Amino acid sequence: MPTARPTGPAPAPGTIPRGVATTAPAAGHRRGTERPAGRAPGAAAGIELRGAVVDVPGAAPAPGQSPGAVPGTLRVLGPVDATLTEPVVAVIGANGSGKSTLVRLLDGLVQPAAGTVRVHGRDTVAETAAVRARTGFVFTDPLVQLVMPTAGEDVELSLRRTHRDRRARRRAAEEVLAAHGLAGLADRSIYDLSGGQRQRLALATVLATDPVLLVADEPTTLLDLDWTLEVQELLLSRPGTGRCRQLVYTTHDLDFAARADRGLVVAGGRVVHDAPGPEAVEWYRRDVHDRRARRGATGRDRR
Repeated sequence: MPTARPTGPAPAPGTIPRGVATTAPAAGHRRGTERPAGRAPGAAAGIELRGAVVDVPGAAPAPGQSPGAVPGTLRVLGPVDATLTEPVVAVIGANGSGKSTLVRLLDGLVQPAAGTVRVHGRDTVAETAAVRARTGFVFTDPLVQLVMPTAGEDVELSLRRTHRDRRARRRAAEEVLAAHGLAGLADRSIYDLSGGQRQRLALATVLATDPVLLVADEPTTLLDLDWTLEVQELLLSRPGTGRCRQLVYTTHDLDFAARADRGLVVAGGRVVHDAPGPEAVEWYRRDVHDRRARRGATGRDRR
């Protein structure tokens, strides 16, 4: 059973690697379409964060904020120390708590200002390309990662490595679309899709690459109830399928979070609780209600 891992203070939200803001995939980054390089697969399992911190450029720290390692920066995450080997890991917490920053460390989209992050044996700074070749990242906003004009072309882009023949790739893309409730939309502009259709398309393009590590940042935000449940089941079924070994996701859906093997609760840029999924959710519920009660007793506004 995982134990709580105390971490140092850090406030404020942010997603900036080594002082440079990153809100979209880096140039050339395409959800696992790069060819892996270096060591043989299976060299190490799981995710290791050792003293990982994220700092962002900023003015003097406000009350409750901490300065970063370099003058003129603020600490927004960490230090985080954790070893995640469970197949399914949920990250929960309030808006702006640092959840997205934490999971973006796993794909090198955000790089630590100090400390290290290793994903299945590979360092996210020294071996960024190899990490991204094995990691699929689903963003909250699907338009961040849908880069081709039409739905079919976007899926085909993810299939280039496994389907060299253009016609075979097109057929495979249509099958992928149909499996995600998007049949007949291969030639539809991504801008003519609904928000929910775009989110399902973004997920389809990531799953088409069969990533070793699947990371999803609030993947059901734009979906109706039926498709929310469908996508949750699909995500939870991925570890152990194909190359996929591990799923890490952020969510505000606590029922979804409770189905994880392990749950991390993030607040103020720190991992404040670490337990099996159901226990992490119960701890978070109690903490939220306790804080609301204290605010009501003192008459203070939400902080």
